[in-house]
Amino acid sequence: MPLTDYPKILLAHGGGGKLTHQLIEKMFIPAFRNGHLDSRHDGAVMDLNGVKIAFTTDSYVVHPLFFPGGDIGSMSIYGTVNDLAMCGARPLYLSAGLIIEEGLRMEVLSRVVNSMKQAAQKSSVTLVTGDTKVVDKGKGDGLFINTTGIGIIEHQQDISPKSVQPGDKILLSGDLGRHGMAIMAEREGLSFESQIKSDSAPVAEIVMKLLEEGTQIHCMRDLTRGGLSSALNEIAQTRNVGMQLIEENISVRGDVRAACEILGLDPLYVANEGRFIVFVPPADAKRALNIMRSFPLDWEASIIGEVSNDMPGAVTLTSKIGTHRVLDMLTGEQLPRIC
Repeated sequence: MPLTDYPKILLAHGGGGKLTHQLIEKMFIPAFRNGHLDSRHDGAVMDLNGVKIAFTTDSYVVHPLFFPGGDIGSMSIYGTVNDLAMCGARPLYLSAGLIIEEGLRMEVLSRVVNSMKQAAQKSSVTLVTGDTKVVDKGKGDGLFINTTGIGIIEHQQDISPKSVQPGDKILLSGDLGRHGMAIMAEREGLSFESQIKSDSAPVAEIVMKLLEEGTQIHCMRDLTRGGLSSALNEIAQTRNVGMQLIEENISVRGDVRAACEILGLDPLYVANEGRFIVFVPPADAKRALNIMRSFPLDWEASIIGEVSNDMPGAVTLTSKIGTHRVLDMLTGEQLPRIC
């Protein structure tokens, strides 16, 4: 039986690859179809009495709860803030739902809550409502968090996959793979010459600066589950365009690349929590790049490729030695419980 036809949910259905995509397209979209879902974006953009807002939600089940460079608390804030930013919205308000396993130490919960507080302050958002549930010991693996966010859109641009055009330049905000490798090293007790820290961080400030400077943005996407390759494939298939990438322009730190090679992973598919891609017209590419590089978080920002009419729905990569390969979505799960 083909993997895609399995009668039960697999870990790979939550990995951001082919099975996640098929689950959404075959079950959730048909069940709840509407114009907002049809956009296939990181959140819903809607008009409420003349005010344009973005609305998004996300759940966090990362294991372990604490890892180099972050924890489930800060990530639950940053992840939802970043999804709002990808819609071109200024994040304003969040809700939080905590599912706590019986027996979780109070000091652990206190650390997580304090981390959420600090992350909200750093992201300039206010947590205004929430919910708490406790499940039986052995039924919750410590702590799960859901956050939902609302942001306001202060411009007239239509930032979504459907706005991507052939000729658009693809900008990557920084190096890849640190979050996934930080989680894996902590989870499996792996030691490398230097400690790999997650890139978990809010990116809304950078996005707001791009918009305030008048940058024309066609689409943005943060590179969480499934990494760079899956994000690009989703947009290419939604818009039915081709994308050509240049490997030499994609930054991966040496320690991250070495860790990926040891573990048999491809950094182009590894999850990130503080990285995103931007699609802009050629005329705006250099200006957008300079703005992104002005932030310490994104000093390695680069133009990694462009959109074309060739091979609609496919993403291809030109390697450093001039060979070409197709970057497809993952079918299985590389790193479960990564976010």
